[in-house]
Amino acid sequence: MPAFDICIRGSGAVGLATALALSRQGLSIAMTAGPAPASSARPDVRAYALNAVSVRLLTELKVWEALPTDARTPVHDMRIEGDASGSALDFSAWTQGVEQLAWIVDAAELESCLAAAVRFAPHVTRLAQDDVDASLLVLAEGRASATRERLGIRMPVQYYGHRGVAARLESDQGHAGLARQWFRSPDVLALLPFDRPRPGHSYGLVWSVPDERAEVLMAMPPAAFEAALADATGGAAGDLKLASERADWPLALARADAVCGPGWVLLGDAAHLVHPLAGQGLNLGLADVVALAEVLAARESWRPLGDEKLLRRYARQRDLPTRAMGHMTDALLHLFASPQPMIRELRNRGLTLVNHLPAVKRFLTARAIDG
Repeated sequence: MPAFDICIRGSGAVGLATALALSRQGLSIAMTAGPAPASSARPDVRAYALNAVSVRLLTELKVWEALPTDARTPVHDMRIEGDASGSALDFSAWTQGVEQLAWIVDAAELESCLAAAVRFAPHVTRLAQDDVDASLLVLAEGRASATRERLGIRMPVQYYGHRGVAARLESDQGHAGLARQWFRSPDVLALLPFDRPRPGHSYGLVWSVPDERAEVLMAMPPAAFEAALADATGGAAGDLKLASERADWPLALARADAVCGPGWVLLGDAAHLVHPLAGQGLNLGLADVVALAEVLAARESWRPLGDEKLLRRYARQRDLPTRAMGHMTDALLHLFASPQPMIRELRNRGLTLVNHLPAVKRFLTARAIDG
């Protein structure tokens, strides 16, 4: 008989949330860290945009309320602008009848709170070794999952030739819970309202730019980088100043050829990657956690946890949402990054048109909020 019901490889947000969700079912869980991440002396400047499904899961896991109040900031409004004067799309929580459109969460703080909850969770054992005897192996090691490679699972990666540049910013103007996004050929810039380090005046920056431009931005002295921000945003968010170091990473679209097999299953970035322009990367991963927990909880009493037919239920449940999000973000990037004048004109007119169609905006908002 296996020593554990579940072995989870990976200690990021998705792996930790999986351990908490499955331990609540009374399953014995072994957690291994998986491959050690590349060492970096840089602080973690990432910020996650979480939808209602993710927040609901974190609330059930008793993690949401453990987050410091300045580590989670509600988004009440969103403004998306094209690269032509006047082309814009606005969303408001008030007009959609919800309390907030999303929450912006400090990535490092979230993972710290998840790790603290796991330390006190029943049925969870942290192990140093990788060779663990368990009925089901859950791979949540991230995009570079070595275990996925050893299993022979291919995950073809389509690199965009863009990098994401992230940083924390402060502004002389209050953000008022407004998230901003600029689609500018060929880059996409997002300012996520945040309350760290200065409550009400901070942003998380996610700037998708071509590789060559990313190298230039990363090498700029702070004053030059801030001038580039002012040019890109037109000063709409006030005078923006760097409040952290900068980080960057390659952007890609990828999907594993298989997300489950006899005795194993893939979750999160180990199974799929999407462009961050819609802020749905972690939301997809946490939705994987919800789906796997539901499938395992509903299994027949006689069916083993690692039964491939059982795990295919999870695969079928997650196939359409992950495939659709990948196609959507890919299509949006190619649409808004295209320099062709006719396409630029059509997309800018499209933003303005959708902004005057309340029913369409309600549909788009519901999809973004509920995942």
